[in-house]
Amino acid sequence: MFSYYGSKSKIIDLYPPPQYDTIIEPFAGSARYALKYWDRNIIIVDKYEVVVKVWKWLQLCSEKDIISLPTLRQSDDIRLLSLCEEAKMLLGFLAGVSSTQPRYKVSKFAANADGRKNELKRIAANIHKIKNWDIRHGDYEDIENINSTWFIDPPYQFGGNAYVHKNIDYTNLKEWCLSRNGHIIICENTKADWLEFRPIKNIYGANGYKEITTEAIWTNRQSSYGVIQGSLFSHCG
Repeated sequence: MFSYYGSKSKIIDLYPPPQYDTIIEPFAGSARYALKYWDRNIIIVDKYEVVVKVWKWLQLCSEKDIISLPTLRQSDDIRLLSLCEEAKMLLGFLAGVSSTQPRYKVSKFAANADGRKNELKRIAANIHKIKNWDIRHGDYEDIENINSTWFIDPPYQFGGNAYVHKNIDYTNLKEWCLSRNGHIIICENTKADWLEFRPIKNIYGANGYKEITTEAIWTNRQSSYGVIQGSLFSHCG
């Protein structure tokens, strides 16, 4: 829904469709998988309270509320705007590129990108999709183990240091993931070794950085990634 580090916005269509009517995202972030299949029974959970506050505020907003948010101008201090804290948090995520926390000084990129007005229009157009979602603040281990499609996108083993809650016990996470009831989809990159991940697509880092990583998947159901498909390996900016 909003700009966030690690978002799957550019590759979300490559993941297998859900096999259950309930979708759970235990590390929600910007919840791109849930948003793609928004008309299912959606449960999103995040340990970072700021993310949850933004989601819950958005759930209460109208399209007009979002469109009426101010245009971002370079070096503006978002904290000084006459807005509620949740609105400032949302704009703080939009003020940079792929941030893990709101930033309150507007970047040159955000200012030059129409002050992020196009992003606000996109959010407003999608706001109706989240009205019935179950949005929770909590840890992944707190979620009841129900039959569902689990879209699990944790801080990556190698590359997740930017997140606020980055200390993950991957041995424990592996055991928890494998014990889920239903359809399990786990996101990582090919550097990870806590499960046997299959490549999906090469991507550039945020902000156009030249470092290229390979997004990867583990799933407990038959998918096209049971066999490596070389045709999927192309760069996205």
